[in-house]
Amino acid sequence: MARVLFIAGNTRSLIANRGDLIRAMQAAGHEVHALVPEYDLLPEIEELGIEWRTVGLRRTGINPVADAASIRELYRKIRDIRPDKVYAYTIKPVVYGVPAARWAGVPEVYAMITGMGYLFTGESPKQRLLRAVASRLYRFALRRTDAVFFQNPDDRALFAELGILDRRVRPVMVNGSGVHTERFAVAPFPDGPPVFLVIARLLNDKGIIEFVDAARRLKARYPEARFQILGPHDPNLPHAVAHELVESWRRDSAVELLGPQRDVRPFIANAHVYVLPSYREGTPRSVLEAMSMGRPIVTTDAPGCRETVIEGENGFLVPPRSVEPLAAAMERFILQPELIPTMGARSRVIAEEKYDVEKVNRVIMETMRLSDSGAGIRDSEVRGKESGDRELGAVRC
Repeated sequence: MARVLFIAGNTRSLIANRGDLIRAMQAAGHEVHALVPEYDLLPEIEELGIEWRTVGLRRTGINPVADAASIRELYRKIRDIRPDKVYAYTIKPVVYGVPAARWAGVPEVYAMITGMGYLFTGESPKQRLLRAVASRLYRFALRRTDAVFFQNPDDRALFAELGILDRRVRPVMVNGSGVHTERFAVAPFPDGPPVFLVIARLLNDKGIIEFVDAARRLKARYPEARFQILGPHDPNLPHAVAHELVESWRRDSAVELLGPQRDVRPFIANAHVYVLPSYREGTPRSVLEAMSMGRPIVTTDAPGCRETVIEGENGFLVPPRSVEPLAAAMERFILQPELIPTMGARSRVIAEEKYDVEKVNRVIMETMRLSDSGAGIRDSEVRGKESGDRELGAVRC
């Protein structure tokens, strides 16, 4: 039995995106712990049935003093938990948690790149500066990993282009976080006019503004069509849609703002077409959930998104940051409603064949040597602890 520690970027993703992986590890007899940022602790974490603690990771920004304190806290708590293996994902848990785990003497450390997000979707001076800093931090952290999981080939290619990934580190491709195809079962299409649904936080780089503009154009021509956005709005996040703009949407009959919802399944079931005009993703889980429930997809020909759609079979790909092609793709479903069930059925087949969570988790657990963990832990234990002691000694000097 191994003791596995997850270092999470936020509690919500640990529950929604890693819950099935955690349960698979528990079913295999492993003991699971987690460190989660204290800023977004959710009581639902108790439902995972794991040991967990909070850490003072800041949500955004780079502050050398605060981040050094976070690394020290991570090191102390990792040393106290004494895991056999660490699994870190999202940027701060990776760039700070991986080195802290090695210094704490953890035998095996793994990282998951879940997407490049805000820093890699724009060219503002701030984004370019933070991107350069993040690349250096990634390069330092990832050379200390036993393997790095990528959710799409574009991110892996970018890391190679930027020289982030050491040649000695093993890259492993997985099909996103997977989707529980039984939980997200096929749902019959509702009666009535077409409903187009987006599930995302209200961020500029999710393509929310483009979706609303496209919806306005289509609503003027097809007033019976409905356009919905499900997700929270946090104006404190980088690239959040401006508060004034969101308020104007609330007064606009073109789109329905559904807010955050704990269970998205009823809303996917009530929609005919799922839309995600994001600028870049790891692999968008909401798209996988909609595919599993038998919905056709409109998304962007962008990293992470393009892998989910076979053009013309289960949906359409459109250029990111563009309104007219997005509106045209959605209009095709209004003018040709017979495409909806045909493409929706194909989405379900792709979800089962490529994105089923059991298949994704099997790759991760085999890479982490958790399918038959005993020998793996013993083989790596001395090497990992000696390496951690050497690195810790260098830091103390």
